Amino acid sequence: MSDRLDMTVMYATHNKLRRELTHIARATARFDSDPRYILRVGADWEMFRRALSAHQSAEDDALWPPLRQALAGRPFDLARLEAREAEHAAIASLVGAINGALTAPGIGLDLFGELAESLLSGLVGHLDHEEDTVFPLVQSALGADLWAHFRQVHAVRVGPYAPQLLPWLLDGADERTVALVLASYPAPARQAYEHRWRHSCTALDRWTAGAPVSATPDLP
Repeated sequence: MSDRLDMTVMYATHNKLRRELTHIARATARFDSDPRYILRVGADWEMFRRALSAHQSAEDDALWPPLRQALAGRPFDLARLEAREAEHAAIASLVGAINGALTAPGIGLDLFGELAESLLSGLVGHLDHEEDTVFPLVQSALGADLWAHFRQVHAVRVGPYAPQLLPWLLDGADERTVALVLASYPAPARQAYEHRWRHSCTALDRWTAGAPVSATPDLP
């Protein structure tokens, strides 16, 4: 039986985060330069932070609460959901610590590497856990109206960064995923992506210092 709810954007976001984690792993494992400088000056760490914050905050505010209500009376499934929520909190803490360590004096490379390694293993595990345990619960327990509300909230959280995050999301995705994700956006956004946004993204150097990210509102 096919899935009731279209989770294309969710899977596309997860897969993009996984691709970015491979870049973070390489950057933080380099010995020829300070990895903190690469993350601090390049564009991609900030893009990663923005995408992750928008994605997880939308889940925290608009997906977990209705799903928890739908799972009332199912203590084992609720425990699985609560475990994913705890992972969110741990990941947010690690991202904040790494971001602070980029400019904090006295933070050595050993501690920075430990933080980066914890983020890499923690986020990879969380994405797998969410797909294996939460996505099936969403498909079986959440109504289409509540799923549509979550998607709307997710789109609003991404909205201020859409000119950067949409091409960022689709960079490296297969053709089918690109087509499905673009189909979920209104025509003006699709046209902007094709004629402006995509080209500005491809002009950036991937995970190298000196590629500034466009000015957008700061993350909390």
